[in-house]
Amino acid sequence: MTELRKPPVSERGTIPIFGPGAAPLIDSNQAAQFLGVHPRTLQRMVLRGEIAGVRVGKLWRFVPSAIQDWIAEHNIAS
Repeated sequence: MTELRKPPVSERGTIPIFGPGAAPLIDSNQAAQFLGVHPRTLQRMVLRGEIAGVRVGKLWRFVPSAIQDWIAEHNIAS
């Protein structure tokens, strides 16, 4: 198995993660279901730096707008 590395530090988005106006974070199961992939596949995508995610303890969390941006960037119909 390949060595798992921390994902690169993502760029700061325009939508705040905390505070007023912040989008709620979704878990890897919800994000994976939205993308139509397995949650582990999504976690590997984060480790490769393909999609932005935040690790909270042992769990991954995602900003919904980052998932939508990834879809728009890769021209995938939802």
